[in-house]
Amino acid sequence: MTEARITHIGGPTTLIEAAGWRLLTDPTFDPPGRRYSFGWGTSSRKTSGPALKTSELPPLDAVLLTHDHHADNLDTAGRALLPSADVVLTTPSGAVRLGGTAHGLAPWDTWRLESPGRPAIEVTATPARHGPPLSRPLVGEVTGFALRWEGQRHGALWVTGDTVLYDGVREVAQRVDVGTVLLHLGGVRFPLTGPLRYTMTAAPALELCRLLRPRTVLPVHYEGWSHFQEGRRAVEAALAAADADLSARFTWLPAGTPLDVTV
Repeated sequence: MTEARITHIGGPTTLIEAAGWRLLTDPTFDPPGRRYSFGWGTSSRKTSGPALKTSELPPLDAVLLTHDHHADNLDTAGRALLPSADVVLTTPSGAVRLGGTAHGLAPWDTWRLESPGRPAIEVTATPARHGPPLSRPLVGEVTGFALRWEGQRHGALWVTGDTVLYDGVREVAQRVDVGTVLLHLGGVRFPLTGPLRYTMTAAPALELCRLLRPRTVLPVHYEGWSHFQEGRRAVEAALAAADADLSARFTWLPAGTPLDVTV
């Protein structure tokens, strides 16, 4: 039985230990209290700190960075951590900004993590749109990541990235057999832009999961920042009204405590 050990550190940040590899998603390790500008008059305050310190992390083989230009996905301490990883996989524009070991992947591009004595992990960039139609020039590039390696029994491990539900994300359900999904939620909204949402709320998230039919759904990116407008309670209420089979697929990761997930 193949397992991945996943530790939720806070916000979108997770440590994925699988097939002998250690991968970190969207590093955010600053303490709470600071307010960060997201551009165009939008900002957010970090309301809770990470469950682990950077000093408590194991050596990292790779960082999977869905985007580099918003502090709730890469804050100051997280940025300082990047050089310690062998490779940083991110968007093409993010790789240009970061330099160093960063490599940019356009949607459906693939990168192979390879090392003697370990099965290779195939990392495929997946489409994401961090807001409503036509918002990409304002909010910038975002990507998701689908991870495949030899021995998986239930399909790929997919990190959605910060995205709304749109045709590009639905395409993942058509092209990738997803067994486990790290589902970015939060219903991000800002006073300046009114009702517009920049990540999924519960309803579209459940619609996506009905398309995917994954074995395991692991929600992340729903707590710890003031611009997250929909938390766990709202998602659980939506799940209570959904069919029992779908609800049973959701597992809430305990902060800072590793969880072994059958993949």
